Order: sequence, then C-alpha cells, then structure tokens
Amino acid sequence: MASLRDLGLSEYEARAYRALLRTGPTTAKDLSRASEVPMGRVYDVLNSLEQHNLVRSQAASRPKKYAAVEPDAALDRLLEEKKRELETQAEQYEEVVDDLSTELDAGEPVDGQFWTAAVGAEDATDLLLERIAAAERRMVVVAGAPATGFDLGTIGERVTDELEAALDRGVEIRVLLSPETVDELPRSVGRRYTADLSDMEGFEVRTTDGVDGTFSVFDGIEVCIEVPHPLSGDEPFAMIDVKDAEFAASVSEEFEPQWGEAEPLTFG
Repeated sequence: MASLRDLGLSEYEARAYRALLRTGPTTAKDLSRASEVPMGRVYDVLNSLEQHNLVRSQAASRPKKYAAVEPDAALDRLLEEKKRELETQAEQYEEVVDDLSTELDAGEPVDGQFWTAAVGAEDATDLLLERIAAAERRMVVVAGAPATGFDLGTIGERVTDELEAALDRGVEIRVLLSPETVDELPRSVGRRYTADLSDMEGFEVRTTDGVDGTFSVFDGIEVCIEVPHPLSGDEPFAMIDVKDAEFAASVSEEFEPQWGEAEPLTFG
C-alpha cells in the first residue's frame, strides 16, 4: 500500500499527520495520545512537519495548537520536495559520471584482438547501440535487408537516435544500403535518415546493388557483423563484434570500391 513514508516522512511524522487530520486543531499532548507518538518525541515531530509545510501552528493559543494542512496541498508539497531531491541526486550522479569518464579514459587503449557475440534481436541491438556510442572518429554501416536499425519498430528509432548523438560528437558516418533495404525502409525512419541526419555534417547515405550482408566498422579497428536468423527473415539471429585492426582494414578495403560506385540516396 502507498504510504506517506514513500514520500519521505518518518513513521512518527506519518502517524502525527494522519492523527491531525482526524482530530482537527489540537495540542501536542492530545496529539501524542491520538497518534501514539511518545510525548518525548512529539514536539520534534511537529517541528519537522512544520518544516515540510504540512502543519500550521497557532502560537497565540495557550497551550499551543497544531492543525494539518489539507491533504491535496500536503501531498503536492511532499511530491515537489521529492522531485527536488531526485534532481539534486541526478546532478550529483552526472558529476560522478563526468569525473569517472575523465579518469577511466586517461589511459591508452589496449591493443589486441577480441571478439564477442550477442544472440537474439534485443541483445544484438543493444550490442550495436553500445558500439555506436563508443565510436570516436569514423563509422561505416553496410546494410542488406533485413538489417537491425532499419525496421518498422522502435529499434530503428533507437539506432537513429544513437547515430545522431555520434554525429553531434564529431563522428563521420557513411551508410551503404542495398536497394532492397531502401524498399523496406519505413517512411518515418527514411525521413530521419534523409532529412534529420543528412543535414548534419559528416553523414552520408548511398545505395548500390550487391550488398548482401550487414555489418558496421568502427574507427577502423572494430567490426560488428549481423547474422541473419536461419528460420526468419524478419529479425537478426545474432551480432558478432570483432576487435581486430587487421581484419577491420581488410573489410574497409572491400567497402571503399563499392562506396565509390554507389549512388547518393534520395527519397521522392
């Protein structure tokens, strides 16, 4: 069940506030009895509730009386206070991430061969998004149909968003599509590739025949290869990520002639 404690009140504060709603304006002594908050704690509890702007006091009366702020106003105040706390925490976490990013990036990258694989459409997409986010200088995308990132659902939008973020940080992106991929490219995603992204510096899309597979090359040292599903042509089966500068160079050598002969992509 929802509780006032979920919004930041202590158990005693929650008891005291609920009791004040039942009793109406009352003294600390009577509130202690009604709420079962010990008399030795009730003044501290009331002072805290006043700081939260949940209780009003009538200082002119003897003994002093307290009244609860109306529930709608009280809940709105607690909610706004929680939001401010969360915003402050988010800013603190962002500062930690900035500090750690600088610290963890301070070392030189470790050379060497490494490969990994993600099986299933969701994990394959996550791996691709991760590698796009890690690109620093240059990215090549070659996409035959079907291809992750060029679908009808949210995957295409997520990939496009990540490509846009890469362009914002200065990554050069070249995309080579097969005519089949272009035919299956949704209009919404197509407009983003040809309008939103193509207007950005460093982004270019071309199309050519003979593109059968789907892969991406990152910074000339890493290649993500999409494995089509053996039983379904609608989604990828896996994504293989290979970090090997020599292999990436050989893939890039195969790409360059096709890119040079390809036609710029336009939508009517």
